[in-house]
Amino acid sequence: MLQNIRDNSKGIVAKIIVGLIAVTFALFGVESLVSLTGGSNAPATVNGVEISERDLLQGADLQRRQLLAQMGENADPTLLDDNLIRKATLDNLIQQEVLVQSAVSQDMAIADQALDQMIINTSDFQVEGQFNRDQYAAVLRNAGLTPMMYKELLRKESLIGYERSGYLLSGFSLEQEAERIISLDRETRDLAYVQVALDDYKQGVSLTAEDLSAYYADHQSEFMTDEQVVIEYLLINKTDLLKQVTVDDAELQSQFDQVLASFESAEQRTVSHIMIEVSDQVDDAAALAKAEKLAERLASGEAFAALAESESDDPGSAPMGGDLGVYQQGLLDGPFESAVYALNVGEVSEPVRTSFGYHLITLTELTASEAPVFDDVKDQLIAEQMDNKVEQLYVEKVGQLTDLSFSAGDLQEPAEELQLTIIEAPAFGSAGGNDDITANARVIRTAFNEELIRDGLNSDPIELDSGRTLVLRVKEHIRPRQLSEEEVSEQITEVLVVEKAGEALQASLEAELEKLKQGGERVAINGAEWAVAEAVTRADRSQSFEVMTTAFKMPKPESGASYSLITLQNGAKAIVAVTAVSTPDLSEITADERKGMRAVLGQRAGQFDYQAMTEARKSAAEIEKL
Repeated sequence: MLQNIRDNSKGIVAKIIVGLIAVTFALFGVESLVSLTGGSNAPATVNGVEISERDLLQGADLQRRQLLAQMGENADPTLLDDNLIRKATLDNLIQQEVLVQSAVSQDMAIADQALDQMIINTSDFQVEGQFNRDQYAAVLRNAGLTPMMYKELLRKESLIGYERSGYLLSGFSLEQEAERIISLDRETRDLAYVQVALDDYKQGVSLTAEDLSAYYADHQSEFMTDEQVVIEYLLINKTDLLKQVTVDDAELQSQFDQVLASFESAEQRTVSHIMIEVSDQVDDAAALAKAEKLAERLASGEAFAALAESESDDPGSAPMGGDLGVYQQGLLDGPFESAVYALNVGEVSEPVRTSFGYHLITLTELTASEAPVFDDVKDQLIAEQMDNKVEQLYVEKVGQLTDLSFSAGDLQEPAEELQLTIIEAPAFGSAGGNDDITANARVIRTAFNEELIRDGLNSDPIELDSGRTLVLRVKEHIRPRQLSEEEVSEQITEVLVVEKAGEALQASLEAELEKLKQGGERVAINGAEWAVAEAVTRADRSQSFEVMTTAFKMPKPESGASYSLITLQNGAKAIVAVTAVSTPDLSEITADERKGMRAVLGQRAGQFDYQAMTEARKSAAEIEKL
């Protein structure tokens, strides 16, 4: 509610700009998030406007966060390629800057009041329908943005959105186009199809030793073992460090004292106000006089809410009896805040002057948070202390492991110094092993590093996750070798059976297809019966997608049926027959249907125009990359 006063320049200038909201950016998504800052050594410029290194780093970090969130709880950061993320982010920042400049060149702008309205109406920052500063702070913190960054981001995205909307709304389509699309959508087809499985032909395949030898000779390069490594490693795990730390009772008391201190400052003040605006029409003296008269009416017993609703010039709070909700300390400076914290519940302030006029303020509710009892929070405090100590010990141990492993020729000395066990992993290839260590992408890349393999060096520390770090050494390098024909005979047999069965199936169906095209009857093929579907539309999902796609690409039969032979994803093959095509009567299409389709097609045309404009602007822009 406090921000509502700011809307339309009718309220207090609230000194808060909230952070990231869940906006669905139509063009770019999270990679378009940028900051306000400029800077030297810009990685790119667009028509002389710099995209700073800091912009790029922040945008790439946000893109990385988004990708990890999409990957779920077990996301592995090592799977992300930072170079690819950086490149994609820079490309999108360049395109965004091109579009912002395009909108500005069309004299498009957005006022601060409009931005404030967008912010205050964002449900992600509201609790029970009102803006909540704690909610704002949490979202902002999670997004890694500053308030100024978000407001500038919102301004840029709004400018881009305005120009894009103009294109979408200006697109149009012709009556004939709408009729054509509706006609295609309502077209129905009668079809028949038969699917013949590949397995039905495998039993008829016979292979000789010569077949296997010939295939082996032609494909020897495909039959090699994978290059493999055997690694040994030292692992530092936060879980293992828990038994090395103890709870300090004096520190617990200090933690509890900090908790108590935070509760002492956690009171909540709910306030309402009546604002009399000072403007060109109402000067300072007149506004003050009116405020004083209203104060007299309140003193005589009139209800504050009723008077605020009828007399207040603040359009945001007046309909709600002047209610501003819970006031957060530090939200506003100056006399308004001083008055809020000087009032007792039910008291009304003297007229308070701000840059917008005079205010009568009342404190409607004061809620003080109840301080906790030590025993109630003891377990939580112990957990926090243990976590902090484990974190400190973990950082210390990782630092020691880094130093020791760098100077050591193998892992023996670091293991003895840190009292760690050297763990040996089973051999694995470039696809990784079967456990979470050897399946880790960063571990795999490091294990196959040529220098580590050649010189037997210890690796740099590898962070598996927030609680585990290891250093590895390649103990054994197993080079690829040629597999013998005997070792791969079963594999070759499977390949040749599928290949020859497919050839037999293709030949059989081609022969059947030729008979059908000559007017032959549709009969079962190798036991597979024909299925019939009548009056199906393009949207029909009761039949195979592959069959439906083929059926609606086939020509309308001049007589009898038209036929097509297709291969399905599962290896089976099918003959599809279209026996009839029915087109709708255009006179049955209503005016509303035509209008709706033209709107859809027009918007699509506008989108195409906008994309073309985007490419044209980008091509014409002077873009420089370092």
